[in-house]
Amino acid sequence: MISEAQFQKELEILIANAIREDVGSGDYSSLACIPADAMGKAKLLVKEDGIIAGVTFAKMIFEYVDPNLQIETFIEDGTAVKFGDVVFHVSGSSQSILKAERVVLNSMQRMSAIATKTNSFVKLLEGTKTKVLDTRKTTPGFRAAEKWAVKIGGGENHRFALYDMVMLKDNHIDFAGGITLAIAKTQAYLKENNLDLKIIVEARNLKEIIEILKCEGVHRILIDNFNYEDTRKAVVLIGTKCQTESSGNINEDTMRNYADCGVNYISSGALTHSVYNMDLSLKAI
Repeated sequence: MISEAQFQKELEILIANAIREDVGSGDYSSLACIPADAMGKAKLLVKEDGIIAGVTFAKMIFEYVDPNLQIETFIEDGTAVKFGDVVFHVSGSSQSILKAERVVLNSMQRMSAIATKTNSFVKLLEGTKTKVLDTRKTTPGFRAAEKWAVKIGGGENHRFALYDMVMLKDNHIDFAGGITLAIAKTQAYLKENNLDLKIIVEARNLKEIIEILKCEGVHRILIDNFNYEDTRKAVVLIGTKCQTESSGNINEDTMRNYADCGVNYISSGALTHSVYNMDLSLKAI
C-alpha cells in the first residue's frame, strides 16, 4: 500500500486540479458582485440521511483556497447524520467561500455516498471475520478521496494503484502462458528490480486454486466469480497458506453468504462506481 505521505500528496494534487478545473482564471460571478472585503458565513446542511464523509477533506479545500477561512465543526467524519443536521460553519471572505463551495460540495456529496454504502456492507458482515475492500473502479482523478471515504465508512482499502501491489488476473495469466509462469516471471521481475510488493493471484476455478498453492510467495488468492459451494471448498484448500478474497458481482443480497464461506475479504467495485451523491448544501447564514 502507498505511504501516508504519498496519500497526502495525492489529495493535494486532487484539490489543486479541482480548483483549477472549477475556478480557472477567476470566479467572475463572485468577483462581479461581491466586494473583495466582504465577510460572510455559511453552513454545511445535510438534506439526506447517511454517513457523513469529507469533513476533514473540506477543511483542506478551504485551507487551499484561503488559509484565513475559519471552520467550526459540529459533526465529524464517519458519523451517522439525518436531514437537517448542520455539519460545520465556515466564515471569512465571502469570495473565498463561494470559490470553494462547489469543490467542497462535489467532494463531500460523493464521499458521503461512498461511506454510507460501505457502512451498509460492513453491517451486513457483522459477526463474521470477513472485511470489505474497495477496488480501482474509481472516478479518474478522485481516487484518493473515494478510497478515504471507504475507510470512513468502515471498509478497508485494496491496492491504491497498479504500482503498490501485484495482482495477476486472467489476462495477465493467459498472456504470460499460465499461472505458474506468471507467478515465476513476476517474482523474478520483483527481485531484479528490488521491489517489495505483495502478490495476489486470481483463480477462475478450483483447479487453478490448486496450481496457485503449489507456488510459494503468493500473498492472497482472488476467488473470482465462484459459487458458494466452490468458495467453501477453495477456503478449505487454501487454509492458512495465504489470504482469501471473494469478488465478482457480489452485492447486498449475496455478500453475507460469501462471508459465511470463510473468506478473509470481499472486494466490491460497487462501493465506488455505483453510488448516488448524498444531498448536501452550503447555505449562507
